[in-house]
Amino acid sequence: MAVLTLENPTLTAEQLVEKLYRTEGKAEIINGEIVEFMATGYKPGRASSKITFSLMNYEQKVKIGKALGDNVGFLVELPHRKSFSPDAAFHTGKLTDMKFLKGAPVFAAEVRSENDYGKKAEEEIKQKRFDYFAAGTKIVWDVGLLSEETIKSYASENPDTPQIFRRGEIANAESALPDWTFAVDELFD
Repeated sequence: MAVLTLENPTLTAEQLVEKLYRTEGKAEIINGEIVEFMATGYKPGRASSKITFSLMNYEQKVKIGKALGDNVGFLVELPHRKSFSPDAAFHTGKLTDMKFLKGAPVFAAEVRSENDYGKKAEEEIKQKRFDYFAAGTKIVWDVGLLSEETIKSYASENPDTPQIFRRGEIANAESALPDWTFAVDELFD
């Protein structure tokens, strides 16, 4: 998670949200600041698109909720975080036309870019995962294309112990998205 930070501690939460609407590129409000994220490369971008496409097919099947791709904003009310922008998500809450969605998605996928590895990145990803759960997300996928443990699926009811999905396996997010499956090999074509 390569990060650029814009500090301005004098802005209110409402002012930060308005500023977030005018921020170019992917960004989230964390610790009272707008944090911008670097653009990603081909493989992580393609992987998040594949997950989103699969979620869109699921949406058509179940007719409940909406599949959303990268850079969609979700506003939340946590003490130190006011927004998320997952790489892929499924939202079952109220829709908001042109504005950011209110509340956390039921499912979120975070696909690691090349700079999202190492001790610092692990801590940031762990904190974000716990923030998702505190906001109401049921399942968070940590997708690592450079790892044998390709998809680590974390559930809110057991946030420290992931279900691991590797190449050749079929992943799911059962408690959030019943009957949805995703072939891990799809991440690599």
